[in-house]
Amino acid sequence: MSLRKQNDYAALDQADLVRLAQAGDREAFRAIMQLGNQRLFRIARGVVSDDAEAEDVLQEAYVRAFAAIGAFRGEANILTWLTRIVLNEARDRMRRRRPTVDLDQVEQAQQTAAEVIPFPHAFGPGAFGTGSPEVDAARMQIRSLIEQAVDELPAPFRMVFIMRDIEECSIEETAANLRLKPETVKTRLHRARRLLRQALDAQLGASMVGLFPFLGARCARITEAVLERLGGEGRLAEAGGTFPSA
Repeated sequence: MSLRKQNDYAALDQADLVRLAQAGDREAFRAIMQLGNQRLFRIARGVVSDDAEAEDVLQEAYVRAFAAIGAFRGEANILTWLTRIVLNEARDRMRRRRPTVDLDQVEQAQQTAAEVIPFPHAFGPGAFGTGSPEVDAARMQIRSLIEQAVDELPAPFRMVFIMRDIEECSIEETAANLRLKPETVKTRLHRARRLLRQALDAQLGASMVGLFPFLGARCARITEAVLERLGGEGRLAEAGGTFPSA
């Protein structure tokens, strides 16, 4: 059993956490999960469009990642490596669930002459939950409208939008994770913003920061569920399947 206090893990950088996790330290892996939970949940949800299934995707991806973390070489950021595993798991589920739609059909259906208007980001981090009950309720309604509009984006545009505008990933990281050219990322983000603007049909002053939250009880629930699945203290699970190199 690790003698390191839980508070110590929060002070460690990602490289140290990875080294401890590679040595079988489950608490270090817990800290890694807590760092990535919100981002990875949003990305999984962007693929499967369902909260409960996104949680399942994340659990399975974490178990697979812990089993394979010994092969992580540190050539990429640990969250980038985890993102690839989450995307692979989510896409596998989607392939089993239903056939995919050819992107050419999606893009052809979305050809319009509408003017592109950048999506607004008027409220900064922490804006939700800081006003009167009436104001907070109104903001929650706005957020709900935006989440619904994001859900209704065609999947290729939705994933780019989530990674670029919600998670603020770079063009290069988004392109690498989605296996796209940087130019394609720019084009899809451009179209995603246009489609959202058309769907909302108003200037909405809501930030992307609070969308699809993965904090509090949900974060704790999935973290504990993964650790329970991993079994004994400090014991790596049996590796299985294929994983992205890093």
